Amino acid sequence: MKWTDEYWPLLLQMYLQKPVGIKPMYSRPLVALALELHIHPSVLYKKQCELSGVPSPSVSRMWKKYGSNPRKLNRVVQMIRDMKGFCHEEEFYRGVAMNETFEQMFQPIKDHERITPIMLILLLDLYYRLTPATMVADTPEVMTLSKTMGIRVDDAVEILTAFQYCDPYLHREGAKDSCLMEACRKVWGEYGNIDPNELMAQAEQLRHYFG
Repeated sequence: MKWTDEYWPLLLQMYLQKPVGIKPMYSRPLVALALELHIHPSVLYKKQCELSGVPSPSVSRMWKKYGSNPRKLNRVVQMIRDMKGFCHEEEFYRGVAMNETFEQMFQPIKDHERITPIMLILLLDLYYRLTPATMVADTPEVMTLSKTMGIRVDDAVEILTAFQYCDPYLHREGAKDSCLMEACRKVWGEYGNIDPNELMAQAEQLRHYFG
């Protein structure tokens, strides 16, 4: 989906949520709006900067109209949401099912309702800071990250173990095929060979999703 000026009130409503101001790119409110509009969080993040910077004439008018009148803003936002397809039904729904990209990162992995790909990215980042011997349930870093993401520590250990079978340096064989293993291989293929500092930076951004 492409950005249209009709989305400004929805973004302003999120911007004005406490704490008022620019929300991190992968904060839960921003991601929720991104999923609703099928617009990548990075686009919405940049649009937030327009709200806090030197506004365009259209943004200035919106601030004047809604900035100090939350009830009026809430009404117009509800009206926009009530309009199927945001007044552009054909454009809004065209290709959504086929062209989902970032949305999949926040959707549960098949047969694992509690696990999403972004959790795998955070655990892959942790993987590079542990040794196989410390990828166990009683390791503080594993317990802390599991609690942050709201999953069982045993699930985190299972994922860290799956990454060991993806790691060519360990030469592990015999991993059972599963939806989780397939998802781990996919994440490893995308992030396993990038600079660790780049992966760490990505993980830090994604961590905002969990508060």
